[in-house]
Amino acid sequence: MKITSNTILITGGGTGIGLALAEALTKAGNVVLICGRRPEKLDEAKRRVPAIHVLPCDVADSGGRQGLFDWATRYFPSINILVNNAGIQRQIDLRTGAKDLLGGEDEIETNFRAPVHLAVLFIPHLMKQESAAIVNISSGLGFAPLAFMPLYCATKAAMHSYSLSLRHQLRGTSIKVFEIIPPTVDTELDRGARARRGQEDRGIKPGEVAAATLQALEADKYEVAMGRAQWLVTEGRKEPDVLFQRMNGG
Repeated sequence: MKITSNTILITGGGTGIGLALAEALTKAGNVVLICGRRPEKLDEAKRRVPAIHVLPCDVADSGGRQGLFDWATRYFPSINILVNNAGIQRQIDLRTGAKDLLGGEDEIETNFRAPVHLAVLFIPHLMKQESAAIVNISSGLGFAPLAFMPLYCATKAAMHSYSLSLRHQLRGTSIKVFEIIPPTVDTELDRGARARRGQEDRGIKPGEVAAATLQALEADKYEVAMGRAQWLVTEGRKEPDVLFQRMNGG
């Protein structure tokens, strides 16, 4: 599909991959809308990319998702691309019972229920566009989980499965479904957990993910894994149990 003259909504667009996408897509000649939970980050994004349009919104809230859809379609009726990028990542010790699970942000709501809900909200509108797309940002960890981040990995595996079904159901419509599968990316996704673990490799830069996404859109390549994520996808499909044991220390 063409990568210019689109109107594009990016969730979680104030930082990291979302902001890199907003910058790259704006430079490519698109109208770009972003949302995020933190107004201060949206203000920073607006200063960095003055042409973008911003809306404070927590996609973990169903009312917020409805409000985002209403805003986008009312003021930008030509919107034809939805990028489901917003996500959170937490370490959860399942041996604590519900304590760890309920003691922080809801990964299932943000990482999975939100993109599912947003997609079904936008699909009727997108089907009216001559050319449209839904872009889901998943993760290599959806194919090879790290056990100390059980919900993050599970929600990304669910996003892969959902993308397959969504693509199948939308075949024959104007909507193309893309899945972008990054490796570890140097963002604030994990809220400093990598530093606390002493992890020196912070991953690839967000701009690399943005560049790969634009290439995927232009080439109509519907599933794209990059860097180490390509290895995780390949090995995770070939020998999932062996890879899991290797990644999680037996």
